[in-house]
Amino acid sequence: MSTPFAFAPGQRPFVIAEMSGNHKGELGRAIRLIDAAKDAGADAVKIQTYTADTITLDCDRPEFRIGGGLWEGRTLHDLYREAHTPWEWHEAMFAHAARIGIPLFSSPFDPTAVDLLERLGAPAYKIASFEIVDTPLIRYAARTGKPMIISTGMAGLGEIAEAVAAVREGGTGQAERGELALLHCNSGYPSPPEDINLRTIPHLAQAFGVPAGLSDHTHGIAVPVAAVAVGAVIIEKHMTLDRSEGGVDADFSLEPAEFKAMVEACRVAHAALGGIDYTLSPSEAGGRAFRRSLYVTEAVRAGEVLDGRNVRSIRPGRGLPPRHLPEVLGRRATRDLERGEPLDWSMVGPAGRNPA
Repeated sequence: MSTPFAFAPGQRPFVIAEMSGNHKGELGRAIRLIDAAKDAGADAVKIQTYTADTITLDCDRPEFRIGGGLWEGRTLHDLYREAHTPWEWHEAMFAHAARIGIPLFSSPFDPTAVDLLERLGAPAYKIASFEIVDTPLIRYAARTGKPMIISTGMAGLGEIAEAVAAVREGGTGQAERGELALLHCNSGYPSPPEDINLRTIPHLAQAFGVPAGLSDHTHGIAVPVAAVAVGAVIIEKHMTLDRSEGGVDADFSLEPAEFKAMVEACRVAHAALGGIDYTLSPSEAGGRAFRRSLYVTEAVRAGEVLDGRNVRSIRPGRGLPPRHLPEVLGRRATRDLERGEPLDWSMVGPAGRNPA
């Protein structure tokens, strides 16, 4: 069975709209986000499958409380209780996405989430950056045989290698089928552009022999577009219906019109990459005739010496190439030459000097 989650170097970027908690606890809003992602040109929509109790503990110890950033002072349990996508919504969301023709998939955060997603026929799995160290979870998801995408935020090369190895050990050949990909990611919320280091993307692809892309948490669309220019084959970006309405991820999410602009800009960036080519392109063909060449710029009588006043390098390009100007100057005209004639070798005679 063919899958849209098979990736290859150089392909058109596969753009994922991340819903996360931007549904704000409303199933209707979640459905509208799926519609908006489809209309904006996304290739897939991603959700997150966890509950506050499957991802953390309801505990007020200091290590369970967030310091700094958008969620300063909140406990993990409180944040995830607000942000989670209720499991009882999943069936309706998968059905709606199938009905309008856009793939919906998810990040599972424990084996029970994988089991739920398998029952719903999820087409792929995404391992979030914070879960990249959970190799048992990665193996469990990989055993389904579904395509795997892994975000690498905060992970060192050794941890990434362990995650890739877990897919290869537990999976069914995802890497060999192009169904394992890595997403370079900065797990700051939001991330400053100077922390992104996009040159890591081609290095990831080379180091692990799998396609690579970007999971982006910066503001705006510049960083994802630049990522395509360095070889990203997947772009994942958070999407919200309206930032002004708030939400746990709204600050670094794109509204539908912005997301559409990002998709279009990424497509243009990919098209502009092309290959290494020094031949004349179709769009240049008409301009070639207007390159510089040697022209008669003042009327010249037969036998008169050609000099810098009566022969110059100008546009258009029907005369001799400008590199021949030193050879032409100081030689005599073989016939009368009119101003505006393109110079050719038949007009250029032996060297000579005009009479005083």
